[in-house]
Order: sequence, then C-alpha cells, then structure tokens
Amino acid sequence: MTVSTQGIELHVGSRAWRATVELLSSMRFAISLLTVICIASIIGTVLKQHEPVGNYVNQFGPFWAEVFQRASLFNVYSAWWFLLILAFLVVSTSLCVARNTPKILADLRSYKENIREQSLKAFGHKAQAQLQESPEAAARRLGGLLAGGGWKVKLQSRETSKGTGWMLAAKAGAANKLGYIAAHSAIVLVCLGGLLDGDLVVRAQMLFAGKVPFKGGGMIADVPPEHRLSERNPTFRGNLMVAEGTQSSTAILSQSDGILLQELPFAVELKKFIVEYYSTGMPKLFASDIVIHDKATGEKIPARVEVNHPASYKGVEIYQSSFDDGGSALKFKAQPLRAAGAAFDLQGIVGGSSAIASRDSGNTDDLTVEYTGLRVINVENLSADAGAKTDVRGVDLRSAVDAQLGAANKHKENKSLRNVGPSFSYKLRDNAGQAREFNNYMLPVDLGDGTSVFLLGMRESPAEPFRYLRVPADADGSMDGFLRLSRALADTDLRKEAVRRYATKAIDSKRPDLVEQLAGSANRALTLFAGTDKSTAGLQAISDFIEGNVPETERNKAGEVLVRILNGVLYELAQLSREKAGLKPLPADAATQTFMTQAVLALSDVPLYPAPFVLSLTDFTQVQASVFQVARAPGKTVVYLGCALLILGVFAMLYVRERRLWIWLEPAETGSGVTAATMALSTNRKTMDGDKEFDHLKRRLLAWKE
Repeated sequence: MTVSTQGIELHVGSRAWRATVELLSSMRFAISLLTVICIASIIGTVLKQHEPVGNYVNQFGPFWAEVFQRASLFNVYSAWWFLLILAFLVVSTSLCVARNTPKILADLRSYKENIREQSLKAFGHKAQAQLQESPEAAARRLGGLLAGGGWKVKLQSRETSKGTGWMLAAKAGAANKLGYIAAHSAIVLVCLGGLLDGDLVVRAQMLFAGKVPFKGGGMIADVPPEHRLSERNPTFRGNLMVAEGTQSSTAILSQSDGILLQELPFAVELKKFIVEYYSTGMPKLFASDIVIHDKATGEKIPARVEVNHPASYKGVEIYQSSFDDGGSALKFKAQPLRAAGAAFDLQGIVGGSSAIASRDSGNTDDLTVEYTGLRVINVENLSADAGAKTDVRGVDLRSAVDAQLGAANKHKENKSLRNVGPSFSYKLRDNAGQAREFNNYMLPVDLGDGTSVFLLGMRESPAEPFRYLRVPADADGSMDGFLRLSRALADTDLRKEAVRRYATKAIDSKRPDLVEQLAGSANRALTLFAGTDKSTAGLQAISDFIEGNVPETERNKAGEVLVRILNGVLYELAQLSREKAGLKPLPADAATQTFMTQAVLALSDVPLYPAPFVLSLTDFTQVQASVFQVARAPGKTVVYLGCALLILGVFAMLYVRERRLWIWLEPAETGSGVTAATMALSTNRKTMDGDKEFDHLKRRLLAWKE
C-alpha cells in the first residue's frame, strides 16, 4: 500500500466544493501549512515578542515598525493568522490520517496470498529450488520456521495441473505503517496542545465575554472587572512579581495593546529570594522560598521554586522566571559636576522619584529623579578578547566602556571575571517630560593598568547601549578629587590663577616677556578646553583650533606643545582646588600622573555628560523581588503524548522495514515426491540489509547453495 498525496475525492457537490475538500485533505496542503508555520516560528524566535512599540520604532524605524505591527510580527504566536494556519493544519492532517488509516489497517490485515505464481518471477529478490518433500509438508515446515523467526504466516492451497500447490505468504515489520499513523497523529496532538495553551481561549473571552486589555496605570486593585480574567480560566500564562515579605494573587498577561489581569485561586508570598554563586562570581542558583495561601481553605503550603524546578498547585505551575528589585531604600549624595554649588542629599525607593529644584541642581530647569534599579552584584567580563557575554543579563561591560563618551582607552591584557560591586540606575526627567537613563557603579573599577575609575553610564533611549564617563578615583578612593577639578575648570578666577602659577614656574622670572607669552598660550589652551567661548570643548576643541589656525606640516608639533601646556595648567588647577578645600597638595609621583592622565580624558568628556550633577550611592537597604511565570496548561499533557507518538512514529518509519515474503510450492512432476519452490521478497526500501536478509532466507528455507 502506497500513501497518496491526493486528498479525499468527493463525487457529490459543486466542483469548487470538491476541489476544496480535496485540497484541504491532501498531504501536499498539510506540508505547505507546516512550512509556513516553521517560517513564522523562526520570525517569532529571532524577533523579540511583546516588546514596547517604542523599542521596535527605534530598531526598525517608524515605517517598518508599523508594517510589522500590522502583520502581527511582534506577537506571532498569538496572531490571528498564525492560529488560523494552526487550525487548518489540524484539520488537514486529521483528514489525511482519516483518509489513509482505513487503507493502512486493511493492508496490515492482508497477507496478499492471492498473488499469482508468475508474478513472483518479476520481483528483484527471487529464487527457485527443489525440495525433497511434498508441497504440503514443505509449506508447513517452512511456515513453522518463519513463524519462529517473528514472521506472521498464512498458507493457501491451490489446485494445479500437476496436483495441489501451496502458497505461503508471510509478512514482518508492520509497525512501519503504524509509524505513519503515529507521526501524523502526533502533529495533530501537538497542534491541538498549542491551540489549548495559546492565546485562543483568552482571545475568545475578549471577543465574546467583553474582556478588553487595560492600557492605563495605577494600583492593581483599582483595575475594573472588564480587564480581569476569572480564576476558572482554563488556560493562561502570565507573570507574577512578588517582593520579599509581601504576597500577590494577580498575574499579568501581556497583550499587544495592553495587559489583562489573571486572578489566581491562591496567593503567593515570598519569604526569601536566594542567589548562590560560583567561585568565579557567576550565579549558579536562583531560588525562591514561598508560601502558597489557598483562598478557599486558608491553607498555607510552603514550597521552593528554582529554575527548572517549578512548584505546582491546583493545576497551576509556578516557575522561577527572573528577579527584580522589590523597592529597595536608597540614599544618595548629589554633587555638582561643573558649576559651583553645595552638595545635597537624596533618598528614595526603587520605583519612586524625587523632585529637585533648580537652586539645588545648579540648572535653570527643575528635574525629577526616578529611581529605577539596584544591583548589588555585578559580575562583569573586562577581558578584551572575551567573545561571549558572561553577565547573566547579557551585558559585556568591556564593550560598553570602550564605547564610552569621547576618547576610549584601549586595553589588550586578559582579565578574569570579577565582581565590580553594586550599581544603581535612575532617570532624569525635565519639565518637558524628556528623560535620560543613567547607570552608575558604586565602587571604582580597576581597568588592569593601575587606573581605577568610577563608571557613570548614560543613554538617551532603552534601545541604545550605555556609554560610560570614566571618572578617576583619587587617593582616597572617591571621585571628590575629580569633581573639585571639574568645578575649578568652570571657575574663571581659578583658571587665571592656575595659568599665572604655571607660567611663573615654567619660565625664569628674569624673562617676563616669555612669562607673559607662555601665560597667553596657556590661557588660550585652557579656555578652549573649558569650552567657555565655543560650543565645543575638551580635546576636540583644541584639535579644531589647531586644524583651523596651524599649517598642516606644523600641526603635530603644535599639538604636542599645547597638550603639554594644558597638562601643566590642569595640574596647577588641581592643586588650587585642593588648596581651596584645605587639603594637602598632590605629591609629584606616578600615582598623581596616572590620576591626571585619566582626569584630562574625563574632563574632555564632561561636556557631553547631560546632567548637572553626579549621584553617588552612600547607603541602601535591599529588598529583593521574584518574578514568577504562572501557567495553567491543559494542553501540556496532550503535547507530551504527541511528542511520544512522534518519536515512536519517526523511529518506526525510519528504522523498521516492512517485508513481505511469498513461497510458491507445487509438485515438480506428478507423483515424483519432489517440490518445486519459487520464493520472492518485497521490502518498502531497497537496502543492503534487505539483500543480506534474502540471502539468509534462501540458505535457511531452500537450502540454497551458491
């Protein structure tokens, strides 16, 4: 029996109806649908799903973002067309199985013993021999041998001109045909399980039960009932965030145009979130100790949820999805970065905000600080040749630092993984509602060449990576020394005094004309670097000045002179800033030289840092939160059954060979007692194993000799 790719052929109804049924029930249509689903699944895997629309606009641009959104590529697995194709695939494959199963079962019951003896001579595997026994005795003996070897045998007697002949029909490997039924039934079961566990039920409630996504904000308790799904919802998959010491019973189901709230028949209380680390500092365990509170009985069930080890209660699986901040208390010290001003303290919680008046920030606009995150452990890879991202968040800090604001300092040394300490993130929002995101590290990071820097990251939008301003740590391990120097650079009087001191120390007092000349050059270099008379500042301003005023052949020499003068003036400015603060002068040693080298690079980048002050974390009280994925998936068992059938079916079709054997036995001559035997073997695949098996059968059954 050969499985046909044609569909069911009806003999009644219109021509269009017959063609539709034939196409829908054909194997070629099912394969085409399966191909389309595979392509759609690739898109859904490569393209991040259910992200904010702004992220897609930043990534693809407004035109293509709108095109992809209309095609529902941002939520492929819940798109109407994907579910429709899946439904058609279920129907088509079911019809294919229904059409071919009766033929397969009939073929399994048939031994095809009515085959003509002349037809056996046309087979590829055939042999003839003479047996010294009667046809009936030979048939029963050979049948017993085949039955003992696992064959199913049927005997049929026929009258011939030479006497009574016997047809022995045997078959083996019938599981090959059953593999077809199992594999195709598995596709139906997997698709049905996918439909049951997908968004089909939720979409049906939105269509017929008046449920609509919620697009606003506020407290979960204040969300109206039309945005909530019942506890009896048969299938759902959502996220549940629980902070330590609190409990929650409402999961969030993300939709393309908002969210739906799923009520759970129980509440989850988080007792403790646990993180364990390897000796390298990489995390090896995320776990949550929880208590499940049954709403109906009040029973409390303690449980532990780990990655790949979910908890289950009342048909709802609770998975450890990720973790977040649960509202940690933060304390900051805000210090002006450029203009003179007093430092001030801030405090708040993650998820909260603080308003800063212009008199505190040194800016003409009022700002709002929104505290967005705290990470106590940051295991980063600072190795230049690290090809893989090692942080659990997929962050390669080395790449981010190299892409910092302004000039980057390249390092080629190999560095090991290490914890670089706590980091915190926040947003600065102006009166117009525009916000920039910042991410600062609390402790200085050793870059491996003796330079310790504080990393102050910023980005304009979530679609961009953080760019880092590297502030050198002073002898006390703080950024105070650099901040004093930055504010001194903005002070006109201090700049003039630094120029005077530098020129006086560099030139003999007996040459006042040279002192005045050097002071003019130093003042010019420092003014360009500070950016007081042009829109550009830093080393870029000096470079632009040289290109615009110095002949090309003399630019290298002029640049070296100006940079040497600039370094000397900035050193005097640093000494002045310490003198003003009542501190001892910087010693003239290698550590001071390293500090000043990095300070010049950082000062060059300060004008590009879009904040009037720098926040440094002085204290915090961490509150952890677990993000659980809660799912009721009745289709899971169906999918598991489908996977098992698929494995069995594919194994049967690939590794089980269907074989059929016929032996025709008739008297060689009437009354001679000698039987003429003709044997033929048929297999569904021509292989070397088939050739070997036929040779073995010839020798065993017919005593065949080469």
